[in-house]
Amino acid sequence: MQLGDVLQSFSLDVATSCVEITSVDIDSRSCTAGALFFAMPGAHGHGAQFVDDAVNHGAVAVVSDTPVSALVPVVVVPGDQLRALMAHASSLVVGQPEKRMELIGVTGTNGKTSVTSQVSSLASALGWNGASIGTLTNERTTPAPPELFRSLAELATHFDAQRARSVVAMEVSSHALDQRRVQGLSFSVTAFTNLSHDHLDYHHSMEEYFNAKAQLFTPEHAAHAVIWCDDSYGLRLADLTTVPVSRVHRSDASDVSESLQGTIFFWRGHLVNTPLIGDYNVDNALMAMEIVRSLGAGEDHIAHAMSDVRGVPGRFELVSGGEVTVIVDYAHTPAGLARLLSDVRRVSGDGRVITVFGCGGDRDRAKRPAMGEVASSASEITIVTSDNPRSESPDAIIDSVIEGVKPGATVFRMSDRRAAIAEAIRLAQPGDAVVIAGKGHETTQIIGDLVVPFDDREVAREFLK
Repeated sequence: MQLGDVLQSFSLDVATSCVEITSVDIDSRSCTAGALFFAMPGAHGHGAQFVDDAVNHGAVAVVSDTPVSALVPVVVVPGDQLRALMAHASSLVVGQPEKRMELIGVTGTNGKTSVTSQVSSLASALGWNGASIGTLTNERTTPAPPELFRSLAELATHFDAQRARSVVAMEVSSHALDQRRVQGLSFSVTAFTNLSHDHLDYHHSMEEYFNAKAQLFTPEHAAHAVIWCDDSYGLRLADLTTVPVSRVHRSDASDVSESLQGTIFFWRGHLVNTPLIGDYNVDNALMAMEIVRSLGAGEDHIAHAMSDVRGVPGRFELVSGGEVTVIVDYAHTPAGLARLLSDVRRVSGDGRVITVFGCGGDRDRAKRPAMGEVASSASEITIVTSDNPRSESPDAIIDSVIEGVKPGATVFRMSDRRAAIAEAIRLAQPGDAVVIAGKGHETTQIIGDLVVPFDDREVAREFLK
């Protein structure tokens, strides 16, 4: 594809217009031969300073909102058009894969990964092509457009052309909405799970956080909305949006029966028997089923298909169901942790709950004491440890968490996460439940500039032996 085809609305000289483009990138290190490099403004600098590096890696042209000197053609465009143009170019160069699938966008503080995974699984169980994009598939929850459209194109190549429909469920983060990473995308359905304290280091207030999420529920992005209305922010959003809305409530599920083997309930008069564990997974299932119903699937077929939906790695993942129950979960917000521990208490029996968790470094610091309060109130024993400390001192992070613990609670601090998991399992008695929270599916730990192998599930299995 030639640069003139990508930048059709701009007047380019003949030589520039004929430059052959094979890819689009915003990271100079990712550029390869034939790349079109978009020099974008960022939080800590401007991509213009990396133009030479992009060219050295193979970039054959540059688009920027500011003049730059380069050995390749540079096209300067208005700043307010740069992101939309980058998204358009990213789509065009890989064949506009989004036009060959139905996109589902799911946002909210908790539950995005579970809901998108369940939608993907339901689509497959119904005989459609189904896939998801998010925390489990990409480095960022919602990738930047060059990576996002490459991912969509890769999925499209693996879809069965004989299947009637192709559905891709995407996690859409508040950061992505604020940074317009999904600009230009049209979703068949957008969904809202809930909103609670998280990312306030970025958004500064819950109101800003809510407004970022609400951007997904406009006619620009959404043809239909599915909104969890037992959440006050969800109820507010459902009243504000101008797109058609399906309102979901917990009361949509009746006669709920839970165990460590799975969950049974009735939905719209149909029996749902799913291997998913945990009360919060009932909420997620209700959202996923309503999303697929909004796409036109029959309610009886959806209910039956839920039996084929499996749990998401690192989300209420049962590592051991023997004398001592061990559960690994991604819960990393006060609300998420409270919901998790409540579910564990309900389904695991009369034993004690022993919780191991930490808080990530270089992230929302205000939630740390709240996390300490939640864990120490809902657990007989709490061990506060490291999560991904990044550039911060693990002990300083633990200090912040300890500030919020319930007076008189049994709380230990162990900055070594491996040792903390070992101690939790050592302390556990028959009938107890050990909860290891915060990292879930992650298989590494970020300490300073090091990324070291670390999987809560594997470490737990090692000590369970």
